[in-house]
Amino acid sequence: MGNCCSDVGGRMAAVGGTAAITGNQSDAVDMYLKSRGIHGILSQIELSFSATNLRDRDVFSKSDPMLVVYIKERDGAVIEVFRTEVVLNSLNPTWIKKYTIAYHFEVVQTLLFHVFDVDTQFLNIEVKMLKLEEQQSLGEASCALSEIVTKPNRSLTLDLVRRVESVSSTHSQHHGKLTVHAEECFSSRTTAEMMLSCLDLESKDLFSKCDPFLVISKLVESGISIPVCKTEVLKNDHNPTWKPVFLNIQQVGSKDSPLVIECFNFNSNGKHDLIGKVQKSLADLQKIHSGREGENLFLPTLVGHDCENKILKSKLFVEKFSETIQHTFLDYLAGGFELNFMVAIDFTASNGNPRLPDSLHYIDPSGRQNAYQKAIYELGEVLQFYDTDKCFPAWGFGARPIDGPVSHCFNLNGSNNYCKVEGIRGIMMAYTSALLNVSLAGPTLFGHVINKAALIASQSLADEAQKYFVLLIITDGVVTDLQETKDALVKASDLPLSILIVGVGGADFKEMEILDADKGERLESSTGRVASRDIVQFVPFRDVQGGEVSIVQALLAELPTQFLTYMRSRDIKPRI
Repeated sequence: MGNCCSDVGGRMAAVGGTAAITGNQSDAVDMYLKSRGIHGILSQIELSFSATNLRDRDVFSKSDPMLVVYIKERDGAVIEVFRTEVVLNSLNPTWIKKYTIAYHFEVVQTLLFHVFDVDTQFLNIEVKMLKLEEQQSLGEASCALSEIVTKPNRSLTLDLVRRVESVSSTHSQHHGKLTVHAEECFSSRTTAEMMLSCLDLESKDLFSKCDPFLVISKLVESGISIPVCKTEVLKNDHNPTWKPVFLNIQQVGSKDSPLVIECFNFNSNGKHDLIGKVQKSLADLQKIHSGREGENLFLPTLVGHDCENKILKSKLFVEKFSETIQHTFLDYLAGGFELNFMVAIDFTASNGNPRLPDSLHYIDPSGRQNAYQKAIYELGEVLQFYDTDKCFPAWGFGARPIDGPVSHCFNLNGSNNYCKVEGIRGIMMAYTSALLNVSLAGPTLFGHVINKAALIASQSLADEAQKYFVLLIITDGVVTDLQETKDALVKASDLPLSILIVGVGGADFKEMEILDADKGERLESSTGRVASRDIVQFVPFRDVQGGEVSIVQALLAELPTQFLTYMRSRDIKPRI
């Protein structure tokens, strides 16, 4: 296939180059998210590479550098995923080949880079056939993908270091710099906006009209349908018109990819009745909009041993169809937006005596983390890259400070005036210290900490700061002030705030799922006001403990969507 080299400057296409390679580190995450009807991949990111001041390892010419990219898996395994072409005779190469990787917000995607000088005798061999142990190392570097995409210009420059052969030496040898630049693949910004309606829906309830909502799924090659979008539930409506939905073209494959649009009648027990469905592509739906004619729903019906599609009189209409370039989550990051992490910890007595090993708050001398520590550490590990000062508000609730009444929102660091701690380590230290200085009490109330977080978000909004807040609540029991919590959440839904709730221990958390609007209905306050958007994600720790997907991946799955819903609903554009 020819040689594997480009010209000296690295600005002409490599003769032996291949198409960009896509990383697949997060297959387990994708499977989990798809099982919950969530599309996990935010964007496809194209990485390009250049280096300066590389070490010259050749005697009669300059080095011939090639870059190899590795991904560090969750279990610590290092896997090679990409090689550039070889740039001839250059200490300041700009490689042509790009590496395309699926960006997952909810995963720390650690990238390792290794620059090699390819020996002259191997220059006519395809890069993928080169044996790296036969090439000379010019230096190594590593970073998280999130470190690159959060830079204003999406470029990160790293020092290349070489492993020092001397065991006694503790110093790294610097050998030039590597610059990694990220570009979001443009196709991921193209979004179809649709307003859908139905006419003459059949009632599934005996004494009332139906409560319809739509679920839009994409069909994959195996024939399985994967939900990618859903509408709100409309009460008692046979002729509903839903709010506009937004479908990313990349998310569904292409405009010609088959989609299944299912209309369900909402049931509070979660067992929704299928009213009917249609199977159309985005291109078909655009034609339905242009023709102003509806498409009849059909209902799979068992006839004998065969399944036939019964055509219904009910019709689906496309009231609006338009394609726009939507600003993405990464656009806002590049424009300077930050995600600010906050945490609130349950100190109620139901957690058990912290001094005993069966307590959920037990601090194991061996260093093994309890569920509270694990949730804090894993979530903070991801979110810290999106917060510049890394100072996090941290509270406790449900405990009695020394010589004081029960508090439902106290500063974890023991201060009366200042709630922030420095870094994830600061949260962990404040948590351990608090266990020694408070008495566990009760009951379990969320309203106070939610209102405290909402106040911070409100003040930031008034200051026009480019910040979005993420509150983590870790609890072992069902909330006691359910209606007050609903009121606080409905009020907070208008603010740049998302709330993540982790349930630890063996309690029955069924009532807690009411706070998470994934099942269709948005929260309603005691005054009848409905939440402007879903801001809660609830996950029982036991549901993901020991599995391939971590608690943080389960928690953060919906956060970018909640962020974008807030920004788009208020027409807030990134400063790019």
